[in-house]
Amino acid sequence: MKNLVSWSRMKLTFHGGAKAVTGSNYLVKSKKATILVDCGLEQGGDAAGETNFSDFPYDPKNIDAVFVTHAHIDHIGMIPKLVRKGFKGTIVSTHPTKDLAEPLLLDAEHLLRDEAERKKKNPPYEKKHIEAALSMWRPVEYHERHSVGDLSVEFFDAGHVLGSSFLAVRDEEGKTIVFSGDLGSVDSPFIRETELICDADYVLIESTYGGSVHKGIDTRKYILEDIIEDTAKRKGTLLIPAFSLERTQEMLFELNELIEKGKVCRMPVFVDSPLATKITEIYRSYAGDERYFNKKSISLGKSGDDIFNFPGLQFTASERESVKIEKAPNPKIVIAGSGMSQGGRVIMHEKRYLSDERNTILFIGFQASGSLGRAIADGAETVTIFGDDVPVKASVKVVDGYSAHADQKKLLEWLAPARFSAKKVFIVQWDEDQVIKLSEKIRDELALSTQIPSRGDSVVL
Repeated sequence: MKNLVSWSRMKLTFHGGAKAVTGSNYLVKSKKATILVDCGLEQGGDAAGETNFSDFPYDPKNIDAVFVTHAHIDHIGMIPKLVRKGFKGTIVSTHPTKDLAEPLLLDAEHLLRDEAERKKKNPPYEKKHIEAALSMWRPVEYHERHSVGDLSVEFFDAGHVLGSSFLAVRDEEGKTIVFSGDLGSVDSPFIRETELICDADYVLIESTYGGSVHKGIDTRKYILEDIIEDTAKRKGTLLIPAFSLERTQEMLFELNELIEKGKVCRMPVFVDSPLATKITEIYRSYAGDERYFNKKSISLGKSGDDIFNFPGLQFTASERESVKIEKAPNPKIVIAGSGMSQGGRVIMHEKRYLSDERNTILFIGFQASGSLGRAIADGAETVTIFGDDVPVKASVKVVDGYSAHADQKKLLEWLAPARFSAKKVFIVQWDEDQVIKLSEKIRDELALSTQIPSRGDSVVL
């Protein structure tokens, strides 16, 4: 391991999310405490997947607490494995993050079990380890500090998904490291705006879209409207691979507005994901809560508008109901998981619909390198699904205005308040074509020193 910086008291080691988008996992060790920030699943191809079956590079028995930024599986997916390997400490997050973690972890366990069977390996964990993890989980409010030994951790609203946070870890002398987690994009239709960073001595900043500026933020509803109308004219199916957490709910919110205001013709809309159905119910349970939802969405709710429901919307629970979607007359819209086409029911829909030029596939989220979604979005003429070659004749659309991740402009705005206090900015959770651009911008516009750590690098703070 390389020492990148010299300071006192805290030592930070990058065990995941370094030179990779997924698998967020950072260890902080002080004189009296050892904590983790996130413990996520690695996604995006076989090479990343192998890490999920490997031993941790640290002893879980020595971890005092895990602090969770948000419920996306690449930030929580290995927590039950941590429990299986002997972790006995506390898991801390906001209330919605804990609520969302249960269905997401159960879904991940099922997918990992199938993957383990294919690879003739033992699965990383079982359902009983999820139950044990949830029993150790303590929910906190934003700005509530949780102390472990000589460290305290404060949660701030990241504006990314329901209950998402960025974290400030402080030692007894007030020295502070901020972990961005995933930061929210601009103009979320219902989630509260991202808070700005506090003073920090060191910052870990995500850079999933660090080299890009999202297009269509202001016009994405109009783009969606055009795509729906074009597909309807061809009497086709609009297939939307969507992450069950946040992206599906954002799409429902905007379809609700388009359909109820008569902007598009009424047609069947299927949410073909048991996981997305469960998560949407959790969102509904928090709708109207000013701690998490913005004023616009709360006002709509008070007027009697269910922001996650509209005429023609159907949630399909069973596989039998999923199969029946194909028989529903066109035009229709199918929203199905997973968002990167790495699992879930969307793969079967892609096999059915990609070969028909009347249809449209719309990507509204990040597509990791090596994923099926990335191949389709990048223009592959043929893809392999369940061993069969499927020609891609459907219209392929990508609208990055729906990203729940901050773009370069938003990342710089978030970081700017720390420009006079931060000694170093570590750029994590990145795609290779994004990170260099963000690093240059941070140095040029904010005059901050940057570092791009590798897995296993340690920083003595």
